[in-house]
Amino acid sequence: MEDTRPKKKSRFKKFLFWLLLICLIVLAGILWWKYYFVFGEGVKSGELNYVVRKGNLFKTYEGKLIQAGFRSKTAGSIQSYEFEFSVTDDSIANILMNNSGNHFDLHYKEYKGAVPWRGYSPFIVDKIISMRPEAK
Repeated sequence: MEDTRPKKKSRFKKFLFWLLLICLIVLAGILWWKYYFVFGEGVKSGELNYVVRKGNLFKTYEGKLIQAGFRSKTAGSIQSYEFEFSVTDDSIANILMNNSGNHFDLHYKEYKGAVPWRGYSPFIVDKIISMRPEAK
């Protein structure tokens, strides 16, 4: 006679399945928090130094904004405030590239970490608030 009762899964296999599922969910949550959770938002103002498109595998737009004021990393030296950022939107990057040297107010989002397809910086410029020629 054949046994027609369904086979029971072992408790150890059930435990392993749930442990693996919970670990995957926790890992996904940590990765989302590190790379996709917007940690901060703000506006930076200054003279646009440059915007370039670079990268080996993922071509991204990287830029630098020189802000007013000075700081000193070491005693006896003076350095201007610099805001290094990435741009994901082609249209914003083209406007910035064509108006280098002008004064910009840029809205940005800050992430905890950078991902290669978004840029080298955790600061992502997503909007140009205002632009005006730099007073000389």
